Amino acid sequence: QVQLVESGGGSVQAGGSLRLSCAASGRTFSNYAMGWFRQAPGKQRELVAAMSSGDSLIHANSVKGRFTISRDNAKNTVYLQMNSLKPEDTAVYYCAARESTFYSRSAYYTQVSEYKYWGQGTQVTVSS
Repeated sequence: QVQLVESGGGSVQAGGSLRLSCAASGRTFSNYAMGWFRQAPGKQRELVAAMSSGDSLIHANSVKGRFTISRDNAKNTVYLQMNSLKPEDTAVYYCAARESTFYSRSAYYTQVSEYKYWGQGTQVTVSS
């Protein structure tokens, strides 16, 4: 069982920055592929960025060049650095995790259904 706790959300003006953190419980965090998703009111949850248990990663086109996913296995934490924020980035941001295998360490996952564990979400509001 893995528990995920997000933090770092808040309100910011357009052009500003925030860094989200997701702290995971358990001793095998390095074996988990991680993802950040977001959900705006009335919209489906969508991928923001994902990272394998190795060093493979992907960012959604809408955030590429502005957001960066990273992880610190020693701290059992995954981060999402968000720069140049836009009003359309306003959403609840969720951290997600799934266990990798030895043969899938390079695989990241982009679909909601591929993740087993989810955090409670943190609100990000960007005003113009």
